[in-house]
Amino acid sequence: MTETETDRDRGGDEAVRARTEAGALTITLNRPAAGNALRPADRDEVIRLLGEADGDPHVRVVVIRAEGRHFCTGADVTTMGGDTKRVTGPMRRIMNGAQKLMSSVLDCGKPVIAVVQGAAAGIGAHLAYASDLVIATDNAYFVESFVKRGLVVDGGGAYLLLRRIGMQRAKELVMFGEKLGAAEAASLGLVNRVVPAAELDKTVAEFTQRLATAPTSSLTLTKRLMNESPDTDRAGSFLAEAMAQELQSYAQDSTEGVRSFVEKRPATYVGW
Repeated sequence: MTETETDRDRGGDEAVRARTEAGALTITLNRPAAGNALRPADRDEVIRLLGEADGDPHVRVVVIRAEGRHFCTGADVTTMGGDTKRVTGPMRRIMNGAQKLMSSVLDCGKPVIAVVQGAAAGIGAHLAYASDLVIATDNAYFVESFVKRGLVVDGGGAYLLLRRIGMQRAKELVMFGEKLGAAEAASLGLVNRVVPAAELDKTVAEFTQRLATAPTSSLTLTKRLMNESPDTDRAGSFLAEAMAQELQSYAQDSTEGVRSFVEKRPATYVGW
């Protein structure tokens, strides 16, 4: 994604559309008739876009949203064919597919906002859980659909849910596969804001604008610290924090932040 592509819509009828504007990359899942279920090619395109955003200084926040009634009803199982019957193959498919998708969100150096309406099922739910912030409409719901298809939870679900809501509640969700409404998801800490559909775009714009004008390198290091903290002991976490502090001290935005505070004026951050 180059500077010349800024403010240009890079998709019309594609299953995955992308647009960069005012420092924000918006990735839109665009298969509403299929509930925005992800085929392998769609999934790989989202991974590619997130990878590009990570290295593009003109992208300072990523928004993942969808057209139609639903956010994402999971993987498109109609594309699996007989793969689930193979003795070998599914393991590599999951590692290079759904797990890679979640890693691309977690590892993206830019903050990622998921905008959820209707159903977020299976890896659709995990796509939201992997994001840094989640905005949902009041009719949105999340569901671990794997058990209903005789499958094992995948796409990082066991990793993400345990760290988001704890062992017992996570087991209940994946073992029963029941719908989790937006309000309850917010009470569990899985959602940041629940809003009426009429207020969704306004809320997304507010979150996006704030992050697109924030000190991006600071957010990048902070995101990494927080994502890695549950898997790190105190000594490791403290060391990583100290290293991040030193790295950020050389950033232009660090200088600007301190200077603007001393001069009692709003800071103008450039992202590095």
